[in-house]
Amino acid sequence: MSQKTKTAHGIMGALALGLGLASTGSMAALLNASVGGVPVGANIYESFDTLSSLGGATGNGITVLFSGDGAGVATLPNVEGQYAAPYLSNGNGTLFGNPQPDGQDATQYLTAGIGDVTLLLDEHHQYFGLLWGSVDDYNTLSFYDGNTFLFSYTGSDVDTLANGRQGADGTYYVNINSDTPFNKVVASSSSYAFEFDNVALAYTPVELPQTSVPEPGTLALLGIGLLASAIRRRTR
Repeated sequence: MSQKTKTAHGIMGALALGLGLASTGSMAALLNASVGGVPVGANIYESFDTLSSLGGATGNGITVLFSGDGAGVATLPNVEGQYAAPYLSNGNGTLFGNPQPDGQDATQYLTAGIGDVTLLLDEHHQYFGLLWGSVDDYNTLSFYDGNTFLFSYTGSDVDTLANGRQGADGTYYVNINSDTPFNKVVASSSSYAFEFDNVALAYTPVELPQTSVPEPGTLALLGIGLLASAIRRRTR
């Protein structure tokens, strides 16, 4: 099972020295993605299976808004060039009332088309999970406190290829923690499409695998130490 953990874009800047780490600054957000993964520590599970084609409120404190060309709900069969159902694998639909065998999601899911799907949350949360299908590098998932932007991830943060693969290896279950509470999440795409389903929420952060990030001072010392070590090797 492939798995990766990344820090967020937005308020946090990337650290130099090619360490693949980010400064925490005044806030931090961490992403863990895996093929066949499941929600970690969630207490709200939303399948969108009964959501109206026009959007609206769900029974789990989420209001769904659609905007742009092609944004809305979708189901099988796939429409070439517009949307394709995410893949369920490793039984990761069970918590959402969908214990179907591994394969394309046969239930209703959401697609951003060339536009946005906005999830308005009736409470502030610090954990967000979603089944992100056929991940593309032009997909963006953004988090807000009201109208204040906090951070975002793109498809490239989830899948280094991020080329819209429609097989099982192109769908990831993505777990995101933030130390700053958010109450709005926007899935947007500049080209067809951003497909997702099975959103999970928790009010407080949950423990994710491999998510330890040193404080900025520690990172700076680490970078200096690595640089000094490299200089010593070259002068020997």
